[in-house]
Amino acid sequence: MENARRTQNFLTARRAGLVACTRCGAVHAPGVGDCRRCGGALSSRDEASLQRVWAWLVAGLVAYVPANLYPMLVTSTFGTTRESTIIGGVIELFEHGSWGVAAIVFTASVIIPIGKFITIAYLALSTRFPVTIRGHGRQRLYEIVEFIGRWSMIDVFVVAILSALVHLSFVVNVNPGIAAVSFALSVAFTMLSAQNFDPRLLWDAYEADDT
Repeated sequence: MENARRTQNFLTARRAGLVACTRCGAVHAPGVGDCRRCGGALSSRDEASLQRVWAWLVAGLVAYVPANLYPMLVTSTFGTTRESTIIGGVIELFEHGSWGVAAIVFTASVIIPIGKFITIAYLALSTRFPVTIRGHGRQRLYEIVEFIGRWSMIDVFVVAILSALVHLSFVVNVNPGIAAVSFALSVAFTMLSAQNFDPRLLWDAYEADDT
């Protein structure tokens, strides 16, 4: 009851009838159709936001499957070709004693992508259904997803650097596998999914939690 009274006492822009532009943040009085600063269309909430979030999230999941099944790196040494998947590369690094590098690759290529899938889906569902995490916890999750998105390409960066540097004709060649493209697409799709999420929906969910 105390949380409900405290939430109801907050004066939000929506309760005051104001509308903020999603592009530049300028606040307008009700009845204005286009932003006076940037010309963008004004709306209290982006009703199609969740549709785009789910569409990009599913696309990211679909691209993530071949990223783990197909080789990420194709190495040719003295005419012998060797292919390594993400998990296979982590296991090889671990067997060679490079535990720290193996942990970084495993975290960036497996834990973070799967965590992003789960978190984005959780945030999208939390705007429509009761959830465990209440209050500003969901806002923090959203900010974390936005922050770590830029670090999800570490595998692709490593493959690109190796492919550019290691080319010694017949002796050794390193080339990216099809999984590198799939992984890059998966990361890009999940980033688009997070960017299309309208965080204002979380504030509506806060109010619904305490009513």
